[in-house]
Amino acid sequence: MTSAHQTPVRVGVFGLLGSGNLGNDGSLEAVLGYLRATHPEAAVDALCGGPEAVTARYGIPATRLHWYRGEYRTASRAGAVAGKALGKLVDAVRTTAWVRRHDVVIVPGMGVLEATLPLRPWGFPYSLFLLCAAGRLCGTRVALAGVGAAPIADRPTRALVRWSARLAAYRSYRDTRSRDAIREMGVDTARDEVYPDLAFALPAPPAGAPAGPPGPVCVGVMAFHGGNDDRARAAEIHRRYLDGTTRFVRALVADGRPVRLLTGDDVDAPVVAAILDAVDSPLVTAARAASLADLMKETAAADTVVATRYHNLICALKTGTPTLALCYAAKSEALMDRMGLGAFCHPAREVDADRLLGQFRELERRSAELRRTLAERNAVAARHLEDHFTALTAALFPTTAHALREAS
Repeated sequence: MTSAHQTPVRVGVFGLLGSGNLGNDGSLEAVLGYLRATHPEAAVDALCGGPEAVTARYGIPATRLHWYRGEYRTASRAGAVAGKALGKLVDAVRTTAWVRRHDVVIVPGMGVLEATLPLRPWGFPYSLFLLCAAGRLCGTRVALAGVGAAPIADRPTRALVRWSARLAAYRSYRDTRSRDAIREMGVDTARDEVYPDLAFALPAPPAGAPAGPPGPVCVGVMAFHGGNDDRARAAEIHRRYLDGTTRFVRALVADGRPVRLLTGDDVDAPVVAAILDAVDSPLVTAARAASLADLMKETAAADTVVATRYHNLICALKTGTPTLALCYAAKSEALMDRMGLGAFCHPAREVDADRLLGQFRELERRSAELRRTLAERNAVAARHLEDHFTALTAALFPTTAHALREAS
């Protein structure tokens, strides 16, 4: 407990939070759960993309990440370009002032050190660099906790990511490939650890026990247009992904299977609408999930899940539901390997409905075995996340860590 003479530790959380991405918000929720359980005295606030949503949902004060409100709209007119340029200067001052008010800043998970989806260096990579540089300048400990990383071809983006990682006081990763990617950028990762994704710390509903006739299938879709290096082929990649996924859903309906369409970000809604329009069957419905908890309720009720977004996969695996991944990045393959389902991956860039259907049937044939595997792997993940939170406390809250050692 905090004494009357001790100022509560000031903790900031940072990222594209409250912006419509359920995975990002789930990572925040996991870190807030850790802070409330282990550091209830902490005064927590956020610098984030959607401050109104973060305050409404999580009850913490929040400040907008960018001064210029058109930050993520393409700037074509001279006024918009000037607004963005001015915003970069203002954000440097705003970010430094915000960081200075904190003892600790945590970046909760997310793929903040990767560019597996379209990304400009002067967008979030610049914001993250400002944060980490301000932390070093102000003496505030900045933690990149359980983050994702990947090789980056674009030199300016790679430079910003490399310096962000170097300037952070603490780094941990959600898979070994992330740590390898940062090491290959020239960052010393000798003391950096790997733990399961933070979302595995969220509570899950009881896993269903399928019986009787084949039950519902959750199909998680995504507004997928390739990665940062695929901009020239983005339309073609999206068309191939949508066509293959639609054919797969149509095949499930032909077998009489109820299909529940899931998303993980607001931008996925047009994909759902396109599939509903193309298949036009009462067996196909769309879920309205506002959180990872909502997604887990959907996946727990399904016989099987086929999903693209990384945190759709986590929700399915966390609830112990046999899962097939439409992989758009190495992180999905790493996750499936870790959970014992590495054989059930399919490339999102080249969805082959017939081959996907064959993998799906093999997944269902092995359902009972894979549910046992997932139960075992989830228990291991829970133990490793306890270790992660203990390490975070030791790195960021040394006074609390000392008190806990004394108590034990």
